[in-house]
Amino acid sequence: VFSFCILFTSPFDMIARAWDSNPRVIKFPRKHQKSSSANGLRRQKRDWVIPPINVPENSRGPFPQMLVRIRSDQDLEKGIRYSITGAGADQPPIDVYNIDPVHGKMFVTRPLDREERASYHLRAHAVDMNGNKVESPIDLYIYVIDMNDNRPEFQNQVYNGSVAEGSKPGTLVMQVTANDSDDDTTANGMVRYRILSQTPHMPIPNMFTINSETGDIFTMAAGLDREKVSQYIIIVQATDMEGNLNFGLSNTATALISVTDINDNPPELTARTFSGEVPENRVNVVVANLTVIDRDQPHSPNWAAQYRIASGDPQGHFLIRTNPVNNDGMVTVVKPVDYEQNRAFMLTVIVSNKAPLASGIQSSLQSSAGVTISVQDINESPVFPTNPKSIRFEEGVPAGTTLTVFAAQDPDLFIQQTVRYSKLSDPANWLRINRTNGQITTMAVLDRESVYVRNNIYEATFLAADNGSPPASGTGTLQIHLIDVNDNAPVMMPKEAQVCERANPRSKVNITASDADADPHVGPFVFELPSYPPSVRRNWTVSRISGDYAQLRLRIPYLDAEVYDVPIIVSDSGNPPLSNRSIIKVKVCPCDDNGDCTTTGAVAAAGLGTGAIIAILICIIILLILVLVFVMWMKRREKERQSKPLLIDPEDDVRDNILKYDEEGGGEEDQDYDLSQLQQPESVEHIISKPVGVRRVDERPIIAESQYPVRHSLPHPGDIGDFINDGLRAADNDPTAPPYDSLLVFDYEGSGSTAGSVSSLNSSSSGDQDYDYLNDWGPRFKKLADLYGGGDDD
Repeated sequence: VFSFCILFTSPFDMIARAWDSNPRVIKFPRKHQKSSSANGLRRQKRDWVIPPINVPENSRGPFPQMLVRIRSDQDLEKGIRYSITGAGADQPPIDVYNIDPVHGKMFVTRPLDREERASYHLRAHAVDMNGNKVESPIDLYIYVIDMNDNRPEFQNQVYNGSVAEGSKPGTLVMQVTANDSDDDTTANGMVRYRILSQTPHMPIPNMFTINSETGDIFTMAAGLDREKVSQYIIIVQATDMEGNLNFGLSNTATALISVTDINDNPPELTARTFSGEVPENRVNVVVANLTVIDRDQPHSPNWAAQYRIASGDPQGHFLIRTNPVNNDGMVTVVKPVDYEQNRAFMLTVIVSNKAPLASGIQSSLQSSAGVTISVQDINESPVFPTNPKSIRFEEGVPAGTTLTVFAAQDPDLFIQQTVRYSKLSDPANWLRINRTNGQITTMAVLDRESVYVRNNIYEATFLAADNGSPPASGTGTLQIHLIDVNDNAPVMMPKEAQVCERANPRSKVNITASDADADPHVGPFVFELPSYPPSVRRNWTVSRISGDYAQLRLRIPYLDAEVYDVPIIVSDSGNPPLSNRSIIKVKVCPCDDNGDCTTTGAVAAAGLGTGAIIAILICIIILLILVLVFVMWMKRREKERQSKPLLIDPEDDVRDNILKYDEEGGGEEDQDYDLSQLQQPESVEHIISKPVGVRRVDERPIIAESQYPVRHSLPHPGDIGDFINDGLRAADNDPTAPPYDSLLVFDYEGSGSTAGSVSSLNSSSSGDQDYDYLNDWGPRFKKLADLYGGGDDD
């Protein structure tokens, strides 16, 4: 059995004697057993609870510092080895605590910080020299004692809050919060708040107060007015040790309190009366500007003004819009005003805010004003009372008929002016208007079926202009509804058809008619064959299908294949009816079993008889003869051209030959020239004195030039050779023409030239000249640079 003993000390004694020479000794507990009375059972005695070990934080050492000593009662009998395990020993954080394995002394190796770790749980072990457990492990609880080593820290250095102006005392404004890392169960972590200063001190220095425990800031007095003070700056201090300024640590923060606006200032107009003027018949024009003052926060609903017209404008001619920039009221004309009806307006205007006034605030007497608006008279355009004006007339009325009087009225009643009329648009040029009274008459017959009539209505536009200053004009539209009369005969359709030469049920032609008139002057139509010529009714018959359709068919069993012009009389249903004699070309042809015309029948039906075919053949023969004559003429011309010699030698013919130019000769042999022949003689006397027939071949003779034969008209192709031969003989006998291979003098530069011979120019090959700069002269000198700047490799 093991005995257990412990020396109890208070935490304060532990702090005072932590490093005493006689440290606290902790023994492993011993288990006591006691026998029962009858059954031999033994009762185990309760173990002592080992109190925790208290260690102050931030100790200054020296380290390691001994905390306690652990020993076993068996250390006198055998060798014991001690060890500790747990967080702070062999688990992170490692080596905060260690123990002397022989003597059982436990040490702390460094300063502790309660804010990092407030407690440790270790286990102490005792084993013999062989590692066998001697005692059961005991639990050691180590608590770090808090010290006031942390200041309160505000969550923000600057807090923003707001309170409405005019708030009552005790209104909550905002809350500030500070945290202390020390133990909040002790005075080290208990924070208290107070206000250090307020800026500005208006209306009193203590407008706000703070709850010392919660940090809530309240209004303390009345009198907050945004128009005077819009923001307060409050310095708040937080102190631990329950606010003890002598022992506690402190910190400060700033609270910015904005005073929010309420609508406690009604808008006030700057004048009792305003005035303006507007031209008549103008809209969207600002005629007056109303200025207003509002001391509330600009561009807020408490500041924004709304205007309304209380009286003076029953017809709604004006509207007051608010200028969003400066809050002024712009009186705008939204409905035209007429000087002849109202020369002036007296308006009563009331201004208010978009937001209602705060409780207890009354409207100002300056929230209403009078506005006088004068109307300016201008020259107005003449107005047609009925525009467009509609009238009804039958089509076909003759020219010169009076249709109506389309007159305009001048709105300017107080000015005597004359109105003149003119035609602005008359697509068909049917109408005429009287310049003075607006009477409209016709110049041509009105036709409902004209392309200028739409839906039976013809439109024309007229202009009415006064003689005011400046002149004004107005337009009016006249709509003439044309009543249809039966003035168009029906037209039969189709114009062509084909039937079989033998009568059968399928050999028929469906015909109909169209009429430009309208009901009731159109169908049903009546189709009938005329009595002349008699062959029409003898060969054909017409039967009615419906009111607008009929059928044309053969009356006789057989009719020769040919094209027949069949006249048909079509009548409409007008009153009186109109008739039209129409011709339909019917091709009668032989048909196959399906009732379709055969190819032979189609040719025969086309009306090509024997005479027509013979005429066509004669035309073809004549065309072939003309082609044959043209071919024979072309061959004769070719023979004539071949019988005459060529004008030039085929080898000298420039056509289809390769010509060589820039021939420089055969080398140095061609340079053996007598250069003296190139010089111009100083005088021409020796030339003039030469006998006839002797002349230099390199000089132009001073005689009259020969006259070549001139042909005034283009020669016949057969005479071209003779013409060229005559010209060639004249050229050969021309003494002024130089020989073909002679030296010619083009220009004379004088004698005694100092230039010397060009043969003295040599090409240097010494290599002293550097031509690399040619590469910098651009792409045009690239070839020259390659020739002279290539180096030794070229």
